[in-house]
Formats: sequence, C-alpha cells, structure tokens
Amino acid sequence: MESLGRVTPATALVLEALLAAESVWGLQIVKDTGKKPGTVYPILERLEGAGWVQGEWETAEDRKGPRRRYYRLVAEARPLAQEFVRAQRSKAASAARPTPAFSEGSWRAT
Repeated sequence: MESLGRVTPATALVLEALLAAESVWGLQIVKDTGKKPGTVYPILERLEGAGWVQGEWETAEDRKGPRRRYYRLVAEARPLAQEFVRAQRSKAASAARPTPAFSEGSWRAT
C-alpha cells in the first residue's frame, strides 16, 4: 500500500463513501459524493493503483444494463482513510467558522 501524499477534499469524500459500505459500485460513489464521474473515477483509479482499494467487476449475468465495478477499501487502509476524512472535516469546520466582527470605530489611526 503506497502513501497517497496530499489528499484533496474530493478524495476525502470518496474515502468517506468507501468507509460507509463494505463494497460500493462506482456510480453510487458519484451519487453519494455529489461529484462528477470525471472527478470520482480518476480518484478511484489512483486509490486502486496505490493499493488502498480493490475493484472488481460484477459477475451477475441476470442484471440488465452494463456491468458494475464494485470497490472496497482494503482493511489496512481503513484507519488511514478514517484519519484523512476526520482531518478534512476538521478543516472544513474551521473554514466555516465566522471571523470575529469588529465594532465600528474599534480601528483608529494613532
């Protein structure tokens, strides 16, 4: 399993979706994250290439429509993924906090 280096907010969202389910198909991750397929699928490919995620094509032949690719987070990646998600939530929460307002006249030239 390779290091991911910098984890973007979109990557943290994908990791969060993977943490929420044992196995989840790609389009469901797109729906869960609210990101576009052009954002989610490259992230999944990168996670799979780094050994964090295992992807597997659906084997059911009785389902109509194109085959689905299911993804699951490998056990060794779970604690690290949880930490990345926690860190991203913390960043988002601190960015959402309002800055203190200054009352009128509190800044005066001396």
